[in-house]
Amino acid sequence: MLFIIISYFCKKLYVRQGRTHGKLLKTMETIPQKKPRLEWLDALRGFTMILVVANHVSQMGFEQHSKLSSSLSFLLLFRMPLFFFVSGFLAYKASQVWNLSGLWQLVKKKLRVQLIPTAVFFILFCAIICNNFLNSIVNNLHSPTKGGYWFTIALLWMFIIYYLFSYAESKLKETRLFKEHNIGAVPILLLFVVSLCFYETCFLPKIFPWAQGHKMPSIGWLNDLCLERVFYHFPFFLFGNIVHRYWNKSQRIMDSRWFYPMVITVVIVATVEVIKWHNLRFAWTNLPSTVAKFGLLTIAFMYFRHYQKYFTKLTVAGSTLQYIGRRTLDIYLIHFFFMPNIPTIGMFFDKYRHNFVLDTTLSVIMALLIIGFCCITSNILRVSPFLKKWLFGR
Repeated sequence: MLFIIISYFCKKLYVRQGRTHGKLLKTMETIPQKKPRLEWLDALRGFTMILVVANHVSQMGFEQHSKLSSSLSFLLLFRMPLFFFVSGFLAYKASQVWNLSGLWQLVKKKLRVQLIPTAVFFILFCAIICNNFLNSIVNNLHSPTKGGYWFTIALLWMFIIYYLFSYAESKLKETRLFKEHNIGAVPILLLFVVSLCFYETCFLPKIFPWAQGHKMPSIGWLNDLCLERVFYHFPFFLFGNIVHRYWNKSQRIMDSRWFYPMVITVVIVATVEVIKWHNLRFAWTNLPSTVAKFGLLTIAFMYFRHYQKYFTKLTVAGSTLQYIGRRTLDIYLIHFFFMPNIPTIGMFFDKYRHNFVLDTTLSVIMALLIIGFCCITSNILRVSPFLKKWLFGR
């Protein structure tokens, strides 16, 4: 409305002065308009954040064993892949102009938003929660999980790799080869295939020292820099990016009659194989797990898109999930301080592990309480513009 009013008065002013206003109107019409946020996508991100906190409640607070828990063994298949999928989806900006100056600004912003808050809360966590401050810092820094704070570091690496790739891709688009042979999707698909190859190495302990199950000392600098976590999750980041890049085609595929039934069928078979059957061995063991991860995150994504009218700001569920989705960084950094310490609950669920509903419900309820305290803490800290900028990147 303000834009229309300004345009109107500018037009009247030009007419009174006897000047043409066509050039002004043309200029104003070409100003890029900011796309409205996809509310259901914010809600999906909030839903994923709840799953992340619920998982940490089960593993850290209740000390449940992931292989014995009926809830964890299922939710672990897609909670982090879904989080990275959404991050990759949001990373794609069709209007982004790629040049060295813009590339440096993006990298510098990500370094500030990802590293500084992580370092501050990591040090506070070691000082407040851990028993021995100095030892806990050293041990956690050399741990692949960084006491739980690996996520923002791994995500930072993914953004840097993606930004460098996008810059190189923009230069490739200017070449004669690119224009003549119409190879638009080849670079991103090639990067996706390469990321899948690195992902597969994480499940071959007899060959690669950073893989799960490797019994000899792992490569220290990969652990220290969280690069092995990048190997685990980068394909899902790129998958989300590809879906957004080719959004119209992706929607046509998702809306087709055959796609969803096929995904459901394949996911059921793959998930049961991972959790129950365990028929495949050796090099093929990770295949059903990979299929289940991509399939389950696709189902969750399609569910929120299909029922997007229930996840708007006009609904209680939609507004709540969107609020959580817009505070994911705050919640992730703070929630470790509010973890419960009730191992007896984990012992109970490990013994009676077939009660999926009770197991999941208790973890989710506790997660919602923790998220509430995280939001309160975040709002208290955000009173200060300085803390708001340097602790939460806003």
